[in-house]
Amino acid sequence: MDDQEHRSGIFAGDDPFEIAQRWLTEAEGTEINDPNAIALATADADGLPNVRMVLLKEIEPAAFVFYTNYESAKGQEIAATGKAAFVMHWKSLRRQIRVRGLVEREDGPQADAYYASRSLKSRLGAWASQQSRPLATRGALMAEVAKVTALKGPNPARPPYWGGFRINPLEIEFWADGAFRLHDRFQWKRDNLNEKWSVSRLNP
Repeated sequence: MDDQEHRSGIFAGDDPFEIAQRWLTEAEGTEINDPNAIALATADADGLPNVRMVLLKEIEPAAFVFYTNYESAKGQEIAATGKAAFVMHWKSLRRQIRVRGLVEREDGPQADAYYASRSLKSRLGAWASQQSRPLATRGALMAEVAKVTALKGPNPARPPYWGGFRINPLEIEFWADGAFRLHDRFQWKRDNLNEKWSVSRLNP
C-alpha cells in the first residue's frame, strides 16, 4: 500500500533518503547541538538490547553511515547479528526518524577519507582508546594518547579496527508531532533490499 496521495508537506516525496536528508538539513538550522545524533540500538548474544548515542555521518542514496571502533560493544554486536536500529530525534522540530535494517562494514577508501578528515587529536584518540573495555584511570588513557602520539606522528593511518558501518534499511518511519498527541506517522517498509518500498500511514 502506498499512501503517497495523502503525503504532503514535510512528508512529500518518493525517496525516503531524500526526505531524511531534507529533515536533517532543516534540523541543522534549529537544533542546538549535534543535529546528526542518533540513538543506535543493537542486541547482545542473549538478545538484551543496547542503545547509545552516536553521530550519523552520511545519508547515502540507499543507506545511513556511521563510524566506530569495530571492537567496541556495538561493533561486536553488529558483527554477530548483522542488524541494528536507530532513532534520530529533533526536539526543535518535534520530529523523529526511526530506522531498522541490515548492516555491513565500510572499511575501504571511504572510511580512510572520513578518518583523515577528523582532527588529529580524534585520530590519535581512535588509536589510544580500547573502546567499551575496562579502563583503570583517565590518567592511563592520557598516557596511552601520549604514547601513540609519539609513535604515529602527525598523520596516523586509520586503525585496522576502526571504520564505518552502513545501515541498509528495511524499515524507515517518519514521525511528526500532532495536536492532542494525534501524531503523523508514515512507515516505509520492504521485506528485502531488492524490493520496492511500501508506504503506510500508522496510527499515532
